[in-house]
Amino acid sequence: MSDKKVIYPAVQPGTLIRVHQKIKETTPKGEEKERVQVFEGTVLARRHGSEPGATITVRKISEGIGVEKIYPLHMPSITKIDVKKRYRVRRAKLNFLRTSKKKLTEIKEKR
Repeated sequence: MSDKKVIYPAVQPGTLIRVHQKIKETTPKGEEKERVQVFEGTVLARRHGSEPGATITVRKISEGIGVEKIYPLHMPSITKIDVKKRYRVRRAKLNFLRTSKKKLTEIKEKR
């Protein structure tokens, strides 16, 4: 087990991210294959800051159905987290996005 500490300071509620996760699958022949699965969605909550048990809740809409995943930030199978967009929010937990049809406003990047 490695002691490499990974911190993702840019991952905050209201951020559109892509999480790359390594997944092991077994084929019908019994061989193990490893692939990278990408999950793109909005961060609803971040819990426990930067400690080893820190998690983020990511939500996306897939074919009209809401899908949520909770990722531990220090999980070894997470290869990288890409930040796509940032939205302006005034809450630490965005649970209202589960029920309402409100859209978040995007933050304009200064160049």
